[in-house]
Amino acid sequence: MLSYGDVPRRANDYSAEMLDMPRGAIIDGDLSKVHEVNLMDRDQIHEFVTHSWFRYADESKGLHPFEGVTDINFALGPNSKGSKTNIEALDEDAKYSYLKAPRWRGHAMEVGPLARYVIGYVLGAQGNKQYEEEFKKPVDAVLKHLDVPVAALFSTLGRIAARGLECEWTAIKLKEYLQRLITNIKNGDTATANTRMWGPETWPKSASGCSFVEAPRGALGHWLTVENGKIANYQCVVPTTWNASPRDAAGNIGAYEASLLGTPMADPEQPLEILRTIHSFDPCLACASHVITPDGRTAAVATTRT
Repeated sequence: MLSYGDVPRRANDYSAEMLDMPRGAIIDGDLSKVHEVNLMDRDQIHEFVTHSWFRYADESKGLHPFEGVTDINFALGPNSKGSKTNIEALDEDAKYSYLKAPRWRGHAMEVGPLARYVIGYVLGAQGNKQYEEEFKKPVDAVLKHLDVPVAALFSTLGRIAARGLECEWTAIKLKEYLQRLITNIKNGDTATANTRMWGPETWPKSASGCSFVEAPRGALGHWLTVENGKIANYQCVVPTTWNASPRDAAGNIGAYEASLLGTPMADPEQPLEILRTIHSFDPCLACASHVITPDGRTAAVATTRT
């Protein structure tokens, strides 16, 4: 589970202790520890293309978004069936997705409402009073009402329940922050931005930086490098890239694939259970959509990075 955190209680202060929406990572379902997340740390996030229709110089290694490369390489594996224009079955031992495989410290992560609520739940259990009130207690109430254990959160049910709880949380926060805005305006504070480095003449010739937000679907990050006053590289990793990622160089599967393992189906010819689970992630179809011409040229791209 991964959350970048969001909604700072003090303008421009994105330190973890100032965020209403919690930041952190949970590994392998271990609810005893929340790991620190730092998007500027080049050792934390890497994207792999071993099973993605992109090309790296060395596809056994991942690249941090600051060094990210987006070079399309659409090719069907030797065990695929059909043709490039009429795919009947993909060779999953080869490349099979237009999504890269982002990993946090080598781990496939799930992002979104469930990740935020599980992380908030754990931080609340560890003594954070705000997260205890806003995340742990509502989750405990749902678990009690449904008469299920905490482990039930890691499921389609948990994902849908977390999204419902977050809708309520968001409505409460919206009212709270609206009242704060009204108070600020009444007190004469009408500032809407920090304009200290507003003009391009104030910018360094070479720099790198990232921006992030906890979007409804989950953790969204953008990484940019500037050289000689111009954008040299721009990469973004969106929530659906995290959740729908294919396997990486080590064979680790993404959240979608993991969530479907062992799914019982009443009728395999009409796999509604699979659709229900994938829908619980709120997938973005445009994040990996490409239009390919019969001769293999990319005609249109709606992908997760530029």
